[in-house]
Amino acid sequence: MPDLPDLFPGFATHRIDTAVGQTFARFGGSGPPLALLHGFPETHVMWHRVAPELARHFTVIAVDLRGYGQSSAPRGDGGKVLYTKREMAKDVIAVMRALGHERFLLAGHDRGGRVAYRLALDHSDRVTKLATLDIVPTLVMWENINAERAIQAYHWQFLAQPEPMPETLLGDNALFWLDWALPRWTKTKSLDMFGEGALAHYRAAFDDPARIHAMCEDYRAGATTDRAYDAQDRDAGRKIKCPVHVLWGTSGVPAKGGSSPVDIWHETFAPQATGEPIDGGHFFAEENPKATAAALRTFFAA
Repeated sequence: MPDLPDLFPGFATHRIDTAVGQTFARFGGSGPPLALLHGFPETHVMWHRVAPELARHFTVIAVDLRGYGQSSAPRGDGGKVLYTKREMAKDVIAVMRALGHERFLLAGHDRGGRVAYRLALDHSDRVTKLATLDIVPTLVMWENINAERAIQAYHWQFLAQPEPMPETLLGDNALFWLDWALPRWTKTKSLDMFGEGALAHYRAAFDDPARIHAMCEDYRAGATTDRAYDAQDRDAGRKIKCPVHVLWGTSGVPAKGGSSPVDIWHETFAPQATGEPIDGGHFFAEENPKATAAALRTFFAA
């Protein structure tokens, strides 16, 4: 990758060996450990406006998920195992253990939120509190796809198509698609709110065929194996044991569903969940960092 701006002054850089290569993370602050997981099509940089405030109260570890950012991007298996949220969660556990944290607070946005709730379901002894940002469970997303939702979340179907169709269509058009897609998921429909420093990181990662393939594999897993894991857990009545706080953008996709995001979590995996909307679109951690940091700080510090 080219030289990119450091948007986490005072944070350390770590590359930690995991099952399929290395996982990249930024580390800073002091207090209870808090892992932050990003969403698609971004990297750990999505937290750069929130992390400094959280680092005043917590030891913050912002992680690049498997296949994203500066973490390893192994060749996939068609969504069967390698890019399931179950396997990606194991990378997060390995990172936190390497940094000396067996139990930790956890927040995840978008795809990172899916890794986060899977980690909390599979490894309840690891997560002390969980916050999800702008998601409902993967199974619910697939079950509730109607005409409106299909237009809003068209990339779920597109990126999950078998290799090499989405990889080829993105191909030389990757940066065009990224700059076209990102603003459409914001409240103001503008790229301006991201800032050129963050956009440089996102463009560098998305301009890499290996990472485009990895992101497609993430969505293939979401359409198949991840969905099946969710169905098994829902049918078995498995629940997340720790406190859960659900945040969603007032102009994000979950806000446009027929049910409150909190009610959906109550009905599936988190009957104890609390929640609140944040003014903004899907990327409200960058659109409205002050409110996002305040909501996370209040929940995790309580």
